[in-house]
Amino acid sequence: MNRQIVLDTETTGLSPASGDRLVEIGCVELINHLPSGRTYHVYINPERSMPEEAFRVHGLSDEFLADKPRFAEVANDFREFVGDAALIIHNAPFDMGFLNAELEKVGHGALTNEVIDTVMLARDRHPGARVSLDALCKHYGIDNSRRTLHGALLDSEILAEVYLELIGGRQVGLALDVEHHVSGAAAITTIAVAARRPSPLPSRITAEEAEAHAALIATIGEALWGEYRLEEAAA
Repeated sequence: MNRQIVLDTETTGLSPASGDRLVEIGCVELINHLPSGRTYHVYINPERSMPEEAFRVHGLSDEFLADKPRFAEVANDFREFVGDAALIIHNAPFDMGFLNAELEKVGHGALTNEVIDTVMLARDRHPGARVSLDALCKHYGIDNSRRTLHGALLDSEILAEVYLELIGGRQVGLALDVEHHVSGAAAITTIAVAARRPSPLPSRITAEEAEAHAALIATIGEALWGEYRLEEAAA
């Protein structure tokens, strides 16, 4: 089983070193590159005021966040949900910087999970193109009309669709077994295809039906399928 977590955060600003804090975490679980239906979502009281610039991005006000849990109260649940799964993040250094700063602040170690940065994947696949989440949605025809403001869970759900396209398209999810490797900025997807049946199934067509079919074909004349054998089709 290949378990991955698509993850996004919202914050009070751009740098934890400057005192900015997490205010929202959203995660979507993928099993073999398909959403399992399991998600993790929490709003967090940042224990500081919300700058106007950040509020315009995600719409999370001081009043809304006042009664939400502090990060120390959700750290264990977050770590348990993530486990040792690979993390899929758009512009991963930003989110990982905040997550690790918050974890270390409450006595947890930094995350050591494998991280797949979809910005790097997109730049590798589409050199010179814009690789914002909105731009990638437009490129792949993914509906992001609900994204009027940034939101961690919604953005994770959208990113899961974008990620699937970046690693080879929706047909990847139809494979019986998928293995994904990341080396630097490149992603390699190996798809195991179901083997052919070692021997044909027995025919379900009776001798009378085969004879009637042959008689019908004989009346058609120069049919393109005149050489086609019914027993081959049945197999």
